[in-house]
Amino acid sequence: MTLTSLIVFAGALFMAAGSPGPSVAALVARVLSKGARDVLPFLAAMWIGEAIWLTCAVAGLAAVAETFHLAFVAIKWLGVCYLLYLAWKMWFASYDASEEKLPEAQSAAKLFFAGMAVTLGNPKIMMFYVALLPSIIDIHSVTIVGWTELVATMFVVLILIDVSWALLAAKARGFLKSRRAIRIANRASAGTMAGAAVAIAMR
Repeated sequence: MTLTSLIVFAGALFMAAGSPGPSVAALVARVLSKGARDVLPFLAAMWIGEAIWLTCAVAGLAAVAETFHLAFVAIKWLGVCYLLYLAWKMWFASYDASEEKLPEAQSAAKLFFAGMAVTLGNPKIMMFYVALLPSIIDIHSVTIVGWTELVATMFVVLILIDVSWALLAAKARGFLKSRRAIRIANRASAGTMAGAAVAIAMR
């Protein structure tokens, strides 16, 4: 890959990934509700999920998608159900603002699954790699080294964007001191998480 191609790819990905969508909504909702301390498995799954879509595009997405179509559909609907479950838990979460209960830990495996489901089922991410990526670079000429460079560039961009969103959400969470503020944040997060699930389900 030439430096110019990587810069163009990074710029396009930065604009696509940086704009609010189901993945960003789910990330922000989770941090607002439970804090940023245990969000790494969720983030890691999101980044790995995007690497999977990138790999599918480079390898020839049509054949891969056809082979694993049912698996992608199953993951999508499992993810939708799990996001709705998380939204339900956020809506009825405790309003206790004591430091001992904020943030609340959650299973790393469950968070990883949620992040993977959001990413693999996100139509915005899929369209970026399926429709936009071939117009940015010649995916048919990408070698193993070129794929490695693209994945590395992708990780740098996504880490910068997603960590920034998580830190902003954590900062906002820091202002939640009263029971009423926590209740509003939890229910806003629940609505956001449910909205992300609906956005994925509708595509």
